[in-house]
Amino acid sequence: MKPNIGISEKNLKNNATILSTILSNEMVLYVKTRKAHWNISGSSFMELHKLFEAQYSQLEASIDEVAERIGKLGHKTIGTLSEFSKFSTIKEHPGKYLSSKDTLKELLDDHETIITQLRKDIDECVEKNKDAGTADFLTGLMEQHETTAWILRRYLN
Repeated sequence: MKPNIGISEKNLKNNATILSTILSNEMVLYVKTRKAHWNISGSSFMELHKLFEAQYSQLEASIDEVAERIGKLGHKTIGTLSEFSKFSTIKEHPGKYLSSKDTLKELLDDHETIITQLRKDIDECVEKNKDAGTADFLTGLMEQHETTAWILRRYLN
C-alpha cells in the first residue's frame, strides 16, 4: 500500500532515489572505515582502532535509518553490493593500504563529499519534492557527518 502523506508519487520516488544514493555512500564509507579499523598500525594504533570502530558503528546505525526512510516513503530498499557500487559516489581503492595520516585524510575527504552532497539533497527534498520530513532526516545525518569530519580534521592539524 502506497503512503498517503501529502507528497506526490513522483516526489516520493525522487526522494527514494536520493536516499538510495545516500544509502550507497553510507555503505561504501562503512566498509572503508572497517578496512581502516582492521589495517591501522603505528604509534596511535589503539586510539585510531577505537576511533574507527566508533565511526563504523555510527555508520551502521545510519545505514539502517536511511533504509527505513526509503520504506517510509513507500519504496523498496536496494541491498546488494552491485547496487551500492552502482549508486555510490564514494570511490573505493582496492589493494591500497594507506599510512595512518593518508587513511585519516581519505576518510575525511569522503565525509566532506557526503556533507556537500547532503546539502544539495536537503535543498532538493524541500524545494523540489516538498518533503520536509526527509529534509529534516538528512539534516541530522549531515550533522553526524560534520561531527565525524571535524574529529578527523583534528587529527590532521
